[in-house]
Amino acid sequence: MGLRIVDLSQEIFEGMSLFPIHQKTFIMTNQTHEENMKNTGSEKLGFYARNILMSEHCGTHSDAVIEYKPGGPSMEQMPLEYFCGSAICVDLSHIRYPAYIEPRDLEKAIAKAGLEIEKGDIFLMYTGHHDRYYGTPEFQKEYTGLSYEGAKWLAEKGVVNIGVDAPAIDQTPDDLDFSGHLVCGEYNITNTENLCNLDKVVNKRFLYFGLPLKIRGGTGSPIRAVALLED
Repeated sequence: MGLRIVDLSQEIFEGMSLFPIHQKTFIMTNQTHEENMKNTGSEKLGFYARNILMSEHCGTHSDAVIEYKPGGPSMEQMPLEYFCGSAICVDLSHIRYPAYIEPRDLEKAIAKAGLEIEKGDIFLMYTGHHDRYYGTPEFQKEYTGLSYEGAKWLAEKGVVNIGVDAPAIDQTPDDLDFSGHLVCGEYNITNTENLCNLDKVVNKRFLYFGLPLKIRGGTGSPIRAVALLED
């Protein structure tokens, strides 16, 4: 039996789609091959390098509790088990804005997939938003997300990381309480946003890896999220 890796991550590039409150991404050349050869005096080899200015919340990323809870743990203080481990992904693509994802929707989706939530699980929600709108202005505008009750239901089941293929786990733009993040703060858990390719892992249990950078005081971190599945 072989293992297959599915990339669940967006690319990072200048002009990439970002939640409006966050820093735009800039990528600048630090040195070209030719400049480096001139600076080092080498006649055979030069090093090309770039500098990146980006938000801790750009692209596919996970949040530290401190982002939405003053005094909460920052990224380097978060348990690594929140970012890698057993995961399930369920199909919620039939729920569209302005509807919220409620406990009954989660229960039905989990039962339909033939799965169960286990304590410590990473829980990914396939809404289809990335498939429908990524690369268009609509991607950042309107999308479904968890109600307060839906997020709390997941947290009380023992989920440690709630992921989604949209810019946020909250319903946007109506939910100004940011209910999903609010619950994550109450339960000291994380969430992961801007995932993609969830259609390739929907209704499955698999190993998930989405390790953040070890940023001191970090409010979040871009990640390279992948799923590892048995074929």
